[in-house]
Parts: sequence; structure tokens; C-alpha cells
Amino acid sequence: MIVFDKLWTVMEEKGISTYTLRERCGIDSKTVRRLRANDNIETKTLNKLCAALGCRLEDIAEYIED
Repeated sequence: MIVFDKLWTVMEEKGISTYTLRERCGIDSKTVRRLRANDNIETKTLNKLCAALGCRLEDIAEYIED
């Protein structure tokens, strides 16, 4: 299972709110809810997140076994 727990840590460290993230990435609140719930996310959304946060994928997402 892919989890996005690291995303919220990176956002906090960089002082970026979900509102700012939505504005920078062009993602909607539904996508933010999906990230919080660790639901499926399109790779283009992951790309937008990494670009907006100036980070790598492994900085915001992690695979864990169920």
C-alpha cells in the first residue's frame, strides 16, 4: 500500500498549507482528501506535488506492506 504520511511532514517543514498546495499544483480539494485517505493518485498529480514542493517522490510517498 502506498501512503502519503511523509507529504504532510514535508508540507509542514516548508510551511505550505493545503490551500497553497491546491493553488500551486492546480489540484482540487477532492484530490487532497484522496491523499489524506491514501487512495489512488494519478502519476501526473504526484509529479505536480514534487514540482511544487521541490522534492523527490520518496520524500512524500512510501510503500508499506499490509
